[in-house]
Parts: sequence; structure tokens; C-alpha cells
Amino acid sequence: MKVIQGSPWSAANRCSPGPSATAAWVAALCAGLLSITGCRQAPSAAPAPAGDAKDSAAAEAPGVTLKPDEIDKMGIKITPVAGTLHAPESVGFALVVAREAIAQAIADLSTAAAVERQSRAALARARSLAGTPGAPSVEAREAAERQAAVDHAALLLAERRLSATYGRNAPWKDNYSSPELAALASGESKLTRVTFPLGALGSTVPATLRLAHLGELQGGKGFGSDSVWTAPADASVPGKSFFAVVNGSDASEGERLLARAPVGAAEAGVVIPFAAVLISGDKYWCYIEEKPGVFVRTGIDASAPTDEGFFVREGIAAGAKVVTTSAGQLLAREVGTAE
Repeated sequence: MKVIQGSPWSAANRCSPGPSATAAWVAALCAGLLSITGCRQAPSAAPAPAGDAKDSAAAEAPGVTLKPDEIDKMGIKITPVAGTLHAPESVGFALVVAREAIAQAIADLSTAAAVERQSRAALARARSLAGTPGAPSVEAREAAERQAAVDHAALLLAERRLSATYGRNAPWKDNYSSPELAALASGESKLTRVTFPLGALGSTVPATLRLAHLGELQGGKGFGSDSVWTAPADASVPGKSFFAVVNGSDASEGERLLARAPVGAAEAGVVIPFAAVLISGDKYWCYIEEKPGVFVRTGIDASAPTDEGFFVREGIAAGAKVVTTSAGQLLAREVGTAE
């Protein structure tokens, strides 16, 4: 076996790197540290989601923008709204009075009037024959006077009963043979008893009332009253009551109706047709064409309904172009684009 002799330091010296090798090793170590530091840097900002971009675009261009051919395909129709005046209204309830009660009261009154005329004529005849050979006895004349007084009292009672039931200021006051009263008894006209909450109308008697069926769909046609007068108080319903005559309505006897009476001064505004109104998010809206092809959804106040639509005091000017057909398609398109 051959042994290699020498100092161990000589072997170590042979294996140790020189100065140039040490410098290369230090440079490699620094490069590695730099690469590790670069990997730990914060990532660059991620691109914005597509939904945020859509929201930004919607904010920049509100509403729905359509081309002329898209407007035709969707069947969109536009109606300019005109300015109008509308008075605030108080809401009450009405009951169509059964004509049987009116007919019975008129029959009682007519019967009492006929009997009173007959007894009055008999008394006049007895008085005219006084002192003649055919004159009735004193007892007969006194009986005729008593009967005439009783029949006159019965006539007054029938008149006062009719007045107490239907009011002292009825249109047929002091004329119980009026055609208006006969029309109520025959059913050609209808009598309604209307009650409003206490203090809603003050001390005034409304000149006209607007009536409608309970549960009537929006856009349904109501009907007005021809004459209104104060009614006796109803003990079962607190409030102030009126009678109103209605002609040409399809209301049934005994039916309950919704009644509206104007209160206060008339205000200027516009009426948005029912066909143009949408409900979304518990709010009422309509679409207005602000410029050709651009339709903007606008909120409205639905607290003042009329026979044709909702009266709007502010926010929409007279002449505004309101979408009255296919407004729902515009809403679907706008909501679908925003989502």
C-alpha cells in the first residue's frame, strides 16, 4: 500500500478557492437574494371587474339609449303631457241608498197629501152650505174640521219625516212633486250617502264629488255627482256626511263606493297616464324621452290619483315626452343592463 505523505494543511490549501473564485461566489449570492426579494414584492393592481365598468358607464350615460329601429321593434309610443290644474282631495266612503226607502217615503207623503186634500174639500163644502136647507149639522161640521186638522198634521208629519231622513236642504225642498225626487224613487237616478273623516272638509259643502267603485283598477272611469247637500249625522259612522245624486252610473243599490272631494286651492302640474306608470323597488316611475333615442326613468309622486292618471306637481314639466306604451320593456332593458 502506497502512502502519500504531507501536511494536512497542504491538502487544505490545495482545495481552498482563490480570490477570483470568492468574488464570483459573492456575486451569485447577491443575485439570489435580489431574486427572492423581487418575488416578495406586492402584486400589481388587479384589473377592475366588468360589473364596475358597467356601473361606471351607466353613471356616465343614465337611462336607456335606443336606435330608431330598436324603438320601432319594441313598439314604444310617446305622449307629450299637458299642463293642468288639480285641487287636493279628501277621501271618504259612500253608500248607494236603496230606492225602496225613498219610494216608500214618497208614497206615504202622496197618500197623506191626498187625504188632506179630501178632508179640506169636505170641510170647505160643509162651510159653504151653512145656513142653507141642505147644510150639515153642527156636529158634522165639527167632525169635518177635526178630520181636516188631523189629516193636515199627518201631511206635515210625512213631509218632516222625509226632510229628517234626507236633509232639509235637499233639491226638492218644498216641492215634493219634483221630477228629481220621482227619478230617485224610480231608480233612474241614484242617491248616495257620503261620509268624510272629521275635519277633512271643514265647514264647507263640496260642490261636486268624484265617485268610483271600491277595488276599481287604475284607469277605470269614475263618475261625478250632480248635486250635493248636507246629510243628517250617522250615529254608526263618525264623520261629516253628505247626500249626492248620481246619474248615469252602474253603481248598485247598497254598494259602497270610494268618494273624493276637492279641498284647498288648485295647483299646477301634469297628469301622467296610468299606462306610463311603473312600480319598481316600492316606488313609482315613468320614462321620459329627454332627447331622441334617450329614455330616462323618472320618479313620480302617486299620492294624487285622478280618473286619467297620477297628478304630479313637480319634477316633470308640461310638454315632457312620456312613454305610454312598452315602458315595461325599457325597465327590463335598463335593469338587465345594470346587473
